[in-house]
Amino acid sequence: MLAVFDNSVGKSPEALRSPHSDSVCALKDGFLAHHFSSLHPVSVTINLHEAGVIAYSMDRQNPLLPRFDTHFHDLDCLLDIFCLFQGHIENITHLKQQYGLNKTANEVIIIMEAYRTLRDRGPYPADQVVRDIHGKFAFILYDNSSKTAFVATDTDGSVPFFWGTDSEGNLVLSDDAEMMKKGCGRSFAPFPKGCFFTTSGGLRSFEHPLNELKLVPRVDSSGQVCGATFKVDADSRKETGMPRVGSATNWSQNY
Repeated sequence: MLAVFDNSVGKSPEALRSPHSDSVCALKDGFLAHHFSSLHPVSVTINLHEAGVIAYSMDRQNPLLPRFDTHFHDLDCLLDIFCLFQGHIENITHLKQQYGLNKTANEVIIIMEAYRTLRDRGPYPADQVVRDIHGKFAFILYDNSSKTAFVATDTDGSVPFFWGTDSEGNLVLSDDAEMMKKGCGRSFAPFPKGCFFTTSGGLRSFEHPLNELKLVPRVDSSGQVCGATFKVDADSRKETGMPRVGSATNWSQNY
């Protein structure tokens, strides 16, 4: 799977940029999307216009087969939410009940409904929403109505998943390291385990939501610095408070 978000939607952390950057503009003339299609002839590419592009392959034959779905909003089928999901959810039955979904709902529908509930009602903080998902997974969600990205991976990093920055500071995400090298050069790294990224909140840990993240320089086999990884800083604590709207708790503006 592949997503390239314009930096207005997904601004890459500066630490991901290698001092020896040899990246290109992944969005110019659909460069990286075309490369993805050339490697995966049986694939789907969705042009998000000024927000970027997402793509997924239909020819992946492995236990972590990516799944894709869209939520159609209104009778004229305006696209609302796109979601790419790879892996599986272990507590899928519990989450279907929690979000009031029918028995046929798959992982993609669950992720979309969890996000929509967070966006519209905010009964739980974002870190709890992701922490409640048990399994081996990585997902990329894009909300067309608010031009918002929501990205996460599990606490063990079970599914190969990377993020990086291209020459224009656009955010690139993929499960394919070679795809990342094509678009980002050395300016990419594994997506941090147990973390999620949002357009408004940046990178945060859902496993340890009260701790800050610290960056650790990443060095390649030739000894050159190439981006950075992020880890939980056990010695740091965030100042946090429960947001309120009137007298009711509401986290919908805090994801």
